[in-house]
Amino acid sequence: MAIDAALLALLACPACKKALSYRTDPPEALDCPTCRKRYLVKDGIPVLLVEEAVPLE
Repeated sequence: MAIDAALLALLACPACKKALSYRTDPPEALDCPTCRKRYLVKDGIPVLLVEEAVPLE
């Protein structure tokens, strides 16, 4: 399930407030290249909690 482009334009990393990049290949997620954090998308809803972010590989 893809995230709407208008919503993506509004979203920012909760840690550094920079833009996020959307990845559709499993796992669906929003990546912050600045913080090197990945925010997973669960059931079409981005989980933008810093405590639940995983480090980018």
